[in-house]
Amino acid sequence: MKLVLFDCDGTLVDSAGTIHEGMIRTFTAFDKPVPDLVQTKSIIGLTLDIAIARLDGKTHADDEAIAMAAHYKSLFTDLRKASQFHEPLFDGIDTVLKRIAARDDMLIGAVTGKSRRGLTFILDHHGLSEHFIVRRTADDCPSKPHPAMVTECCDEIGIHPQDAIVIGDAIYDMQMAKAAGAKAIGVSWGYCSVPALKEAGADAIAAEPIDLIDLIF
Repeated sequence: MKLVLFDCDGTLVDSAGTIHEGMIRTFTAFDKPVPDLVQTKSIIGLTLDIAIARLDGKTHADDEAIAMAAHYKSLFTDLRKASQFHEPLFDGIDTVLKRIAARDDMLIGAVTGKSRRGLTFILDHHGLSEHFIVRRTADDCPSKPHPAMVTECCDEIGIHPQDAIVIGDAIYDMQMAKAAGAKAIGVSWGYCSVPALKEAGADAIAAEPIDLIDLIF
């Protein structure tokens, strides 16, 4: 049995626009220099308070970063309702998930820096919830690249981390996988460069979602 663990933002869905708008509004509300889109993309995948702290030039999430994270969360429901902001699945992801789910020897899980509420919203919105047997989020574990998201998912299913595959678009995903002893597959359609993914420990790179089939099977 294998456990295939997907990151969410930048891997399953293209959410950079919505996340960036949330950062713009949050940093503006706290009278701070607004990050550009490249900066925002660089922290996607981290737990929110840590991501905000890094964008603010801090090494850790202090009380102000925690307050900014709370403000960001308060904005997100309205952002998702706005017609100009949406989080579409990357083309081909739905097909890949269905093909993995059809296998008797594979299970699917999610490991994400999103909140549990945020992940549930995405999976429900796209009709994917039934595929994700196990999930770990920022509400459950330390931020990536700590290996807890992977190891806890494996423990819940009852498999060893070496039988798990982490699929993600960020260096934090690759580092998390390696720290846990799992296989790491980077994806090129997300928010990080292929060279950076390889340097972070990616065992393979998928150029497009359908490539994941051969890399997993």
